[in-house]
Amino acid sequence: MPQRVQYDAAIEPLVQFIENTSPSEIVDRTLERLRAGQDIQTMLKASALAVTRSSDLPPGHHGGPLHPLAGLYAISKLVERMGADESRFLPVIQHVALSNKHINDPVTGPYQLLEFAPLNAANASVSRLADMAADGGGDVVTAEGIEATKEAFLKAVNRGESNKADHLFLWLWDNAPPMEAFDLLMSVAIPKNALDDHYFIFPANTWRYMQNYGTEYLKVMMRPAVRYVARFPMARVLPEIDALIEEHQLLSRILRQRTGDDETAKIGEVGEAICACANYNEIPKLLAQSLVDGLSLEGAGEALSIGAAGLFMRSLTGNPMDVHLHTSANLRRWLISLDGLSLRNKLYTLLFWHTGPEVKATQYRMEPWPQPNMEAVAVLPHRSQADLLDAIAHSIYHQPPTDWSKVTNLGMMRAVPEVKNTVNLAQQYVALRYDPEALIMRLAEIVCHDSFTEMHAFKHHQAIVEEFRATREPWRWMHLVGGAQAAAISFGKNMMIYEEALDLMHAVAAE
Repeated sequence: MPQRVQYDAAIEPLVQFIENTSPSEIVDRTLERLRAGQDIQTMLKASALAVTRSSDLPPGHHGGPLHPLAGLYAISKLVERMGADESRFLPVIQHVALSNKHINDPVTGPYQLLEFAPLNAANASVSRLADMAADGGGDVVTAEGIEATKEAFLKAVNRGESNKADHLFLWLWDNAPPMEAFDLLMSVAIPKNALDDHYFIFPANTWRYMQNYGTEYLKVMMRPAVRYVARFPMARVLPEIDALIEEHQLLSRILRQRTGDDETAKIGEVGEAICACANYNEIPKLLAQSLVDGLSLEGAGEALSIGAAGLFMRSLTGNPMDVHLHTSANLRRWLISLDGLSLRNKLYTLLFWHTGPEVKATQYRMEPWPQPNMEAVAVLPHRSQADLLDAIAHSIYHQPPTDWSKVTNLGMMRAVPEVKNTVNLAQQYVALRYDPEALIMRLAEIVCHDSFTEMHAFKHHQAIVEEFRATREPWRWMHLVGGAQAAAISFGKNMMIYEEALDLMHAVAAE
């Protein structure tokens, strides 16, 4: 009889703690363990393993393991930046509480991820599995067997056979180089971005976490992403993207991979053209032509990042989860730099950015470029760095509360006018070239309030930090303004976990 996935003795008790603790006590008990010295990164890993094992994927993309796993890298990096005081516990508690919530949600639980035998192309039948069990052995691994199993996986995806795809991928992780297996998974995930941004974001962000924090649980933590990517039949690859690649012979042309100082002017030119774009279908054409003109893949990724920042600041969206303009560009830029990812997947990664529904929808609610309004910024009173940081925070903390009785479609929400106050103040801050790290830390404190966006706010914060640090002058500062804008949009929607944790911290401190 199949048994649920079991973890090693070092982490299994902590996983069970997250699975078995009541939602009404999870914040209190998690804080208690962290104060007692529980290692933060181990707690986060246990949270991810718990939500992987004990919550199912929902029909959409909210609930289950998707956002806890996709947000794990951002949370882990945020904790590292937050210093040694107890404020570093807040994002950890947010993650554990979210995992615990989905484990106990009747939409996604109760659920058990089961152990089962891996499949390859030679043993992918019930009778063959029975023969193997009787023989006590498996098949000899050959290059032909690996390729045949890849084809079997793609056939399973084309039929929407997510369970079979899971079986096959377990075998591939064991018998093919991990990067080769990941490249195969992304060859399915990237085109499906046109159906939902999360088909791309989920496997890529989960992989990114493990490349930074260890691959000991790779096989099990990637299982929900494999099942998610394979659960519906293969998406139709956009013919215009393939035509663009063919027209410019991008797969046969020698393309420069790494960027350099010689590309600065071209990167800025392409990035600003994307900022001003009214029709997102023009973006892949701009990027493809820039590659033909000699821009490196990394340079094109940086231009896309600049463009994403500009388009985000033009966006009128008030939906705090509509941050994929920025987060997806950041993730794509990282993937483009990876050794071992195929050229086709790198080109798809770059040219499919605009296809995600949550990205593409923003083009229908945009202000003209450039943004912010520099005239409004110019009339702001001069403030010192400390005073301006306080003014930015005050403008975020005092955004008008959302009247949820009037919200019938989250995706159609528009930002309230007061968001512009925050944006203008942030633009003044970066124009004065005040300390960027001070602003980053203030925004980090603010993002820890968020219990609403299922990690979107945390992912956006990490994206703007990385893009600021990786983008060249003078465009890098746009990312910090975008970070302030996102903070103003998301703040106050739901802060229940933050407020409960803060109350507990203050209560103990007062004793």
